[in-house]
Amino acid sequence: MIHIDMETLIDLLLDACMDSIKLLPFLMAAYVIMEYLEHKTSTKTRAIVRKAGRLGPLAGGLAGVFPQCGFSAAASNLYAGGIITMGTLLAVFLSTSDEMLPIFISEAVDARIVLVILGMKAVMGMLTGFFVDFVFRFRPSPIRYKEIHTRCESEHCGCDRGIFRSALVHTAKIFLFILLFTIILNVLVTLIGEERLAGFMSGRPLLGPALAGIVGLIPNCASSVVITQLYLNEFISFGTMMSGLLVGAGAGLLVLFQTNRRWKENLLLLSILYVSGTAWGILIDLISHYF
Repeated sequence: MIHIDMETLIDLLLDACMDSIKLLPFLMAAYVIMEYLEHKTSTKTRAIVRKAGRLGPLAGGLAGVFPQCGFSAAASNLYAGGIITMGTLLAVFLSTSDEMLPIFISEAVDARIVLVILGMKAVMGMLTGFFVDFVFRFRPSPIRYKEIHTRCESEHCGCDRGIFRSALVHTAKIFLFILLFTIILNVLVTLIGEERLAGFMSGRPLLGPALAGIVGLIPNCASSVVITQLYLNEFISFGTMMSGLLVGAGAGLLVLFQTNRRWKENLLLLSILYVSGTAWGILIDLISHYF
């Protein structure tokens, strides 16, 4: 293992700062666009999901793809109130993009690749949702509340502050996450060595997706930032990245455990989310390996 002296550490910090600062204008632009879409489409989207009935997983899978502030949290509230099924909620959780999309945009990832990833997440969310609803015979939970408040404050993202202010808050938070993670990654690469680190994280076709799924369970945007950055730095495989992003549901899981008092039901949903997301990632890696 290599020792890091003070001069090397300062260079690593400066490199991390420069790499992160370069992303700022692209992150800001991406979030402005996303906030605009959120303000224009959120009410209609939620109404469509409510009224979807047996086609709930289809509506949930499609709705989760679009960048909408706190939509996974809103879906958890709808589920807790018995308005949507477990399959619909899982479709939303699995398809939710969280911070992956702005990071990909800021890193100038090919638009076709981004669309393929979004499409795969939507389809996998739908298929899983329909399967779960079939197993549970399309049984929404009983109504627990007289009113369901699907508000963005559940995620404390500040969407009511206006498009530009909210975009600025999002940009600042994600910039700090990226900066901190870049510093840690630079130090690890220097200490361990890039080839050894990459071999540890990508040379395990089953363990990689399983670990990424655990990271995806972290109920905030940090998980998707870390997973996306690891993939962009070529430390994890495409399937491993997909596992983490599929399992990652943002603040949705927190809101679910806060609003739905049936803990066994919550733990069952959490287990299905983790197992399905990890299984999809393993399947992708196996297909990529053999074809």
